[in-house]
Amino acid sequence: MSDWTAGYVAEIGYTFGYYAELNPLRLKLMFLNQGLVYPEVGAACELGFGQGLSTNFHAAASVTTWHGTDFNPSQAGFAHDLANAAGTDAKLYDEAFSEFAARQDLPQFDYIGLHGIWTWVSNENRAVIVEFIRTRLKVGGVVYISYNTQPGWGAFAPMRHLLCLHAQIEGAVGEGTIGRVDGAFEFADKLLATNPIYVQANPKVAERFKTVKGQNRHYVAHEYFNRDWLPMHFADIADWLETAKLQFACSAHPMDHVEGFNMTGEQQELLKSIGNPILRESARDFITNQQFRRDYWVKGRRPLNAVERMEALHEQKMILVTERASIALKVPGPAGEAQLNEGIYKPLLDLMADHKPRTLGQLEAALKEQGIDFGQILQSAIVLSGLGHFAAVQSDAVIAKVRKQTEKINLHLMRKARGDDEVEFLASPVTGGGVSVAKFHQLFLLALAQGKRQPPDWAEFAWAVVKSQGRRLIKDGKAIVTEEENYAELVDQANTFAKKRLPILKALMVA
Repeated sequence: MSDWTAGYVAEIGYTFGYYAELNPLRLKLMFLNQGLVYPEVGAACELGFGQGLSTNFHAAASVTTWHGTDFNPSQAGFAHDLANAAGTDAKLYDEAFSEFAARQDLPQFDYIGLHGIWTWVSNENRAVIVEFIRTRLKVGGVVYISYNTQPGWGAFAPMRHLLCLHAQIEGAVGEGTIGRVDGAFEFADKLLATNPIYVQANPKVAERFKTVKGQNRHYVAHEYFNRDWLPMHFADIADWLETAKLQFACSAHPMDHVEGFNMTGEQQELLKSIGNPILRESARDFITNQQFRRDYWVKGRRPLNAVERMEALHEQKMILVTERASIALKVPGPAGEAQLNEGIYKPLLDLMADHKPRTLGQLEAALKEQGIDFGQILQSAIVLSGLGHFAAVQSDAVIAKVRKQTEKINLHLMRKARGDDEVEFLASPVTGGGVSVAKFHQLFLLALAQGKRQPPDWAEFAWAVVKSQGRRLIKDGKAIVTEEENYAELVDQANTFAKKRLPILKALMVA
């Protein structure tokens, strides 16, 4: 019997996560910040799309045509349901990479995304991926790739090896994947209790294991318990991708573009002295103890001239996607917590607090009298994007064209939220991607869509859903007992939602 899983965990599904870095709309600001030509993305592909949430959001909330594959048929089935609900032309398959690459009906792509999958596949599959990129990516096209990297995984990799080995050797078939994971954790607890010399030499291993043990078991199984698992040095990734004629463009993580938050002045000066980009990025990973990279690679790296760059930057439109009052002017990073300049960030955030899209050029004009220049505005927009407070905005024409699709996929997901809380995201035509929306907030939105206008009515609707399943709300770790108390708690949540979250979701055209 052939093993279609190729050593990958397939017994249980991957988590229902949304990964904003896969959104092609994000790459424009990062490329412009580096002074690079960026592609207009008409055709895109995601390899290893998991449950397909990101792919479907990006297909529903943009005019880009999406293709993709994930070898797990149950995950591909969920992705198909989303595509059908949205009414998009996304073409999603349950084929292995080699089968998918052999298809004759695929276009040339402007953008290919891989979230994490590179770490979990064999070298044979990596070779297939690289060849697919070589033959299917347009000149000027971009590849987004995220992966576990060294040296950040150096200390914990032996612990992961022991966990996986225990699951393979001691885990019984009848236990299932989750049972084998739990068994490996019990073994690790006993091992750590003996105070191994390795842990004495690497004290953060025990702390890291405690964090892993507290994570979602489905996530843990897929992240740590596959047969193939290889955190790779940046230079090794570069060697692999060179055969596809790819060149490193820049990090896809906005915070990596502001080095002052990542390292000391002395470390920054050292990096500036390194001319070779491969050596520079490798040294940077060593300085920051990097364990996860999110990178853009491009087929034909080309600079923009200064005039083109500034014109495009001034036209870049942004929106505030979180509540103004919740934003702390502090940034955590490898070099420690940094305080943001209140003289710059406070007036900028106050201006954007109405959640209306504005171009960077409009921000410059509005803040000029306060002594804030364009360079400061650009850096602030990048930082706030990295912190999840700002998002890039599509053109009005695109928003109008795709809004019906996002309404359809959101209605489908809100209806699903009546029975489970697996998907806590909805699609925004404004940002071209996903937005975090918790289960009860989705139920409130569903009630609103059904014509219920007041928070108490939303709470009544949500409580009817919960009650019908024999469930109760949890508050402070304890179940709320009476119906009156459950309803009262939902009224409080609905009032808070109406005041704080709903205005933002309306601005993002999710509500």
